Amino acid sequence: MTYRNVISAVVRALASEVINSAGGCDFEPKVQAARVPGAICGKEEAFLTDCWVFSRLHTMLSPEHWRALVAQYSTHADRKRIAIAELVGTIQSPAPVRFINCCVVTWAYPKLPGAEGKRSTNVLPAGWYNMDNWSDDPVPVKTQERWRRDIRKALKQAVDQALIEAHEILAAEGLVAGEAA
Repeated sequence: MTYRNVISAVVRALASEVINSAGGCDFEPKVQAARVPGAICGKEEAFLTDCWVFSRLHTMLSPEHWRALVAQYSTHADRKRIAIAELVGTIQSPAPVRFINCCVVTWAYPKLPGAEGKRSTNVLPAGWYNMDNWSDDPVPVKTQERWRRDIRKALKQAVDQALIEAHEILAAEGLVAGEAA
C-alpha cells in the first residue's frame, strides 16, 4: 500500500487506533486468489499498514513532533488531550498560561462550519473561540491577536517539521508517493 501524501498517511495512522471491527457487513473477500494464498488483502491489509505506520512514526519521531501531530490530527480524544496539555508546556509566549492553553485547545479543535458546530462531535462550545474569555485581566485586542498569531505560528512550525520528518521516514519505507509536506 502506498499513501498519496504524508498527511493522508498520518491521518490514517492516527485514526487506526480508534477503529473497531464492530458493525458493518464485509462483502470483500479476505483472501484473493490472484495473490499469494493466505495473504491478507483489501481493507485488512490497509488497516494493518496503518497500524504499522502508527507504530513506526510513534517510535521514530521525536516526542515534540509526535505530540504536535497527535494534537493536530488524532481522533483519539484522550491522546489528543494529553498531547495538547504537553504542547501547552512547551510554548514560549508572554501571554498568560490560561491564554496559551485556550489558544492551543482552539487550534487543535478548530471551529467548524455548520450551525454551532453541530456537524462534528469534536467541537468546543462557542465561548471557547472568544479570545476575551482566554484571560482574567483585560488585554487589548491587538495584543491578544499578536499572542494568538505567534502561538499558532509556533504550532504550525512544529507540525510542518513533524510532517517533513514523517515524510522522510515513510519515503525510506517506500510508503508515500507524494512530495514533501
